[in-house]
Amino acid sequence: MESLLISTFVVTLAEIGDKTQLLAFVLATRFKRPLPIIAGIFAATLLNHGIAGSLGGYLTSLLSPQVLRWVLAASFLGMAVWALIPDKLSEEDSRPSATTWGVFGATFVSFFLAEMGDKTQIATVALAAHYAAPLMVIAGTTLGMLIADVPAVFIGQKLSHKIPMALVHRIAALVFAVLGVLSAVEAWRMA
Repeated sequence: MESLLISTFVVTLAEIGDKTQLLAFVLATRFKRPLPIIAGIFAATLLNHGIAGSLGGYLTSLLSPQVLRWVLAASFLGMAVWALIPDKLSEEDSRPSATTWGVFGATFVSFFLAEMGDKTQIATVALAAHYAAPLMVIAGTTLGMLIADVPAVFIGQKLSHKIPMALVHRIAALVFAVLGVLSAVEAWRMA
């Protein structure tokens, strides 16, 4: 249960102000059809984080526990630094087309591609490796994405200007740093 709750919390925080949340704003403004947008976000996140969680689970069988602890500590500390860098939505990401794929398809493809190599995907890999419970982590990170992105679909840009993004990024960085330090302490203690 801890893996589910921590994964949900970490990804929800990391997603606020992230490029995929900005993409949710753009999609909502462009298509004005929240249900297929939310379904596309859910499906893309589930697939993307499913792959990431599987990779994290595989790493636990590939690396020794000691090496894995140090890799996780470094990963979480790197995520802490990355969380302090605000995302910007590229012009290419902000122009999804519904002509061929429909609103669901445009959302699915846009979100899946935008999530590739994103901090929430990397966090999913690290959390799945840390907890050795990929299914709970995938469920948690997917839930975290939905908690952050579904309101963006309904509220749109109005709320984005009222949220202190710098503070949210600092809190996310602090959470990742704490996870990194705890992983490093555990690695050192087990050495």
